[in-house]
Amino acid sequence: MKKVWAVYFSGTGTTKKTVNFIADKLAEKFKTKKEIFDFTLPEARKIVKEFDKNDIVIFGTPVIAGRVPNVLLKYLDTLKGNGALAVPVVLFGNRDFNDALMELSDILAKDGFKPIGAGAFVGEHSFSKILAQGRPDEDDMKIMEEFSNKIYEKITEENFNPDIFVKIAHGERPFKYYKPKDAEGNHIDIRKVIPKTDEKLCDKCGVCAKVCPMGSIDFNDFSTIKGICIKCCACIKKCHTGAKYFDDEGYLYHKKDLEEKYKRRAEPKIFL
Repeated sequence: MKKVWAVYFSGTGTTKKTVNFIADKLAEKFKTKKEIFDFTLPEARKIVKEFDKNDIVIFGTPVIAGRVPNVLLKYLDTLKGNGALAVPVVLFGNRDFNDALMELSDILAKDGFKPIGAGAFVGEHSFSKILAQGRPDEDDMKIMEEFSNKIYEKITEENFNPDIFVKIAHGERPFKYYKPKDAEGNHIDIRKVIPKTDEKLCDKCGVCAKVCPMGSIDFNDFSTIKGICIKCCACIKKCHTGAKYFDDEGYLYHKKDLEEKYKRRAEPKIFL
């Protein structure tokens, strides 16, 4: 391999942690260098990224409503794989990854990558501090290391055929969004819900605006949302004073519902 790439979109850092860990292990095994392309912030998504046929790309996104974040789809179509090997990775918040991993694999294949392994891993849910709290944890990292070992073994097999794409036995086409429901079974729509700011707690540090993946928080007024909010909660989890919060009733019901229904420990799933 010429180079191992860690490529990711990661609002709260769990996808970043996972992709970098797997990429580090593979770079060690191949005795080659690792490069990082973090396209979380808007400026990075102005770059048309191109890869080499001798690269292996660990490519990660979070799962939002059971799919690859739809705000990324247009940008992902601009990537140029040029025959590079790819390992699609998605992070889900202890509920399910639904169609997201299959969708990401399809996108990368369309972009000229060759997906040869894939994994769905668990990270602390963006909405919550208790749902999959602290994950990925040590047990998750052991599975990631095992996964990287198997990827290495697969690539270095004598009869390895990079043209045979990995088959993901989870998800279905056409891809569907997960739609939360209230106690009466009515759909909860949180697409237009935006975070609020507690002015008494806000010290005007500007971190929330700096970390917003959509560039939607006004740098001149941190309480103003001037664009799309994808509920990644980067602004909330990275605010050191706790000034950012959601107060929408539907959002709060959905958050509590998730925390109550999905207390069990979801496990990563890998496909090779």
